[in-house]
Amino acid sequence: MASTVTTSKDSAATSRPGYGRLLRTRGAWTFLLPGFAARQPFAMLTLSIVLLVQHTTGSYGAAGAVAAVTGVSMALFAPYTGRLADRHGQRAVLVPGVLVHAAAGLGLTALALNGAPLWALFAAAVPTGASVPQVGPMVRARWGVRLKGSPLMATAAAFESVTDEFTFVVGPLLATALCTTVDPSAGLLAEAALTLVGGLLFAAQKGTQPPVATTADGRTRVRHASALRVPGVRVLVVTFLGIGSVFGGMQVSLAAYTESIGEPGLNGVLYGVFAAGNMLAGLACGAIAWKVAPQRRLLVAYAALALAASALWTADSAVLLGALGLLVGMCIAPALITGYTLVESLVPAGARTEAFTWLTGAVALGQAAAVTVAGQFEDRLWDGAGFLVPMGGTLLALATLLALRSRLAGAPRGRTVARGVGHREPVAVD
Repeated sequence: MASTVTTSKDSAATSRPGYGRLLRTRGAWTFLLPGFAARQPFAMLTLSIVLLVQHTTGSYGAAGAVAAVTGVSMALFAPYTGRLADRHGQRAVLVPGVLVHAAAGLGLTALALNGAPLWALFAAAVPTGASVPQVGPMVRARWGVRLKGSPLMATAAAFESVTDEFTFVVGPLLATALCTTVDPSAGLLAEAALTLVGGLLFAAQKGTQPPVATTADGRTRVRHASALRVPGVRVLVVTFLGIGSVFGGMQVSLAAYTESIGEPGLNGVLYGVFAAGNMLAGLACGAIAWKVAPQRRLLVAYAALALAASALWTADSAVLLGALGLLVGMCIAPALITGYTLVESLVPAGARTEAFTWLTGAVALGQAAAVTVAGQFEDRLWDGAGFLVPMGGTLLALATLLALRSRLAGAPRGRTVARGVGHREPVAVD
């Protein structure tokens, strides 16, 4: 009997989800490394645009508006890109996408440096945002194929959140350093180059991309409806809009604050502290074997985020602002990770890339709106007024989440989903 108990415990220990076991997944490194390189530019794009346009126009409002057009364009086109990737394969979508994005970024840079009118910058911002490669959702979809129902899925979601936030530690620092010490256009030029090289390297990893759904005769299966028809996905979209308001509000407000105290180089450091809090909390989330239901975890994490974001506007020193930014970052990671984890129970595998792009698009849309509003607040109100935007965005999203939390309950395993994703035939949730 003693031997049986010991063996059971040993087995449980070896099967416990963890980062070591996750990274030993066959084929994982073939898409992780190029995937990291390919999404690094995403963390540089908005801040690079803000710093370049503010330099050429002298207005944070104008800079925020151009960055917002980029974010809105990305948010609108990202789900369509995800749907195309589900239907035709990631490589078929990614290769032309990175080529267009690099060209559009170069065009936007040239227009800004030559003093083009604001409407021309808006026009160039549309293709720049629409062509942002959706590498993060594509990596998450590849994890779904490799793990397929494994308890490691939650660990993978945490790992991806940590990876995203690590890019947001490096990206703003790199963009700020390039724009303030090399040239105001250097951040956007580097973003375009990294997107091109990293995106093509990731697209070359054909062996790990999710298979395209086909019918019995080998033709591509037609999907008529969007993953957005799933009620829980719509709730998560609103939730992620609030998270985007934190990212956008922090980017503009930190830049304005550090300039107001005569330390513009401190912007990247403070934003890096914020992102580091997110990354550290993400590491902790992935290392914990959670027993609490993800729906409840999301509610608790989001309430903590709204509370922490509500204190940002009260900061009256860089040290206090850094400490509050660290706290806000630590609250974002659990909400993001849990939201992405819920997708597995809400959406069939064949539509998950699209579902993930709805969530990343929601973050971009929330960020775009926040950048615009925060920029106007900083221009028209007092220094630091932009920090009111993260507070308002998270409180509104929290109220929606509390009211509609019942819609986050996934379909029972093994039951057929006949509506909501739009297959011609019912699809069993895997």
